[in-house]
Amino acid sequence: MELSGIKDAGIIVTGAAQGIGEGVARHLAAGGAQLALIDRQAEEVSALADELGAAGLTADLTDEASVDRAIANAEDTVGGITGLVNIAGVQHLGPLMNQSAKDFDAHFAVNLRGAWLVSRAAARYMTARKGGSIVTVSSNAARVPRIRQGAYCASKAGVSQLMRVLALELGPQGIRVNTVAPGATETPMIRRMMEGMGFDEAMLKGDLNAFRIGVPLGRIAQVQNVADAVAFLLSDQSHHITMHEMVIDGGASLGA
Repeated sequence: MELSGIKDAGIIVTGAAQGIGEGVARHLAAGGAQLALIDRQAEEVSALADELGAAGLTADLTDEASVDRAIANAEDTVGGITGLVNIAGVQHLGPLMNQSAKDFDAHFAVNLRGAWLVSRAAARYMTARKGGSIVTVSSNAARVPRIRQGAYCASKAGVSQLMRVLALELGPQGIRVNTVAPGATETPMIRRMMEGMGFDEAMLKGDLNAFRIGVPLGRIAQVQNVADAVAFLLSDQSHHITMHEMVIDGGASLGA
């Protein structure tokens, strides 16, 4: 069944230059959405936007004024914001005892505060129209602790809870807020992690020494799996779903 409510919808995607963000942008573009793609990588997001017939915008999600300018530009470019997908994020691996304060803080500046700044700015336009949908990509790391990913886990747990509160506050305005929580997904980020930490097989089969159970389905997700979930939560087919977190991890978090 083809999803309704995507074609011609004005949708913002942050972190669109690569990985899950790029995959979501391509999926929504194929569905006929009017897209504003935001990323700090100016050349990459501009090239993708040109390819998809979208608007490519550069912003620093840690800077309030930069975010507000980008969202205002997006509002004008797409003819009115009806959807937002928060995907931009960072991950610096390492034991909490050895991690620098700079790397620790970066997780919260981008993953949590950045998602709040973008959502706040976009929701102001949605509120004026009494409707819209916000979908934020969190992580199953928000549910299950991971060795050497402490700051990332904490920031994603914060994102998931932040979006639940936002759903409560924006519900009366007809705005739905949901999250998608992927596990390991085939992206450059996960490849770097697997190569750098040397646990490619352990990621699938588990590692008792790292308190990791593996993936019951025996495979990591593809970007398209996440994009499908995002599109559904933006669409009319999910019009009575809010404050929901859809976990896409092949069972890796055991339903936690």
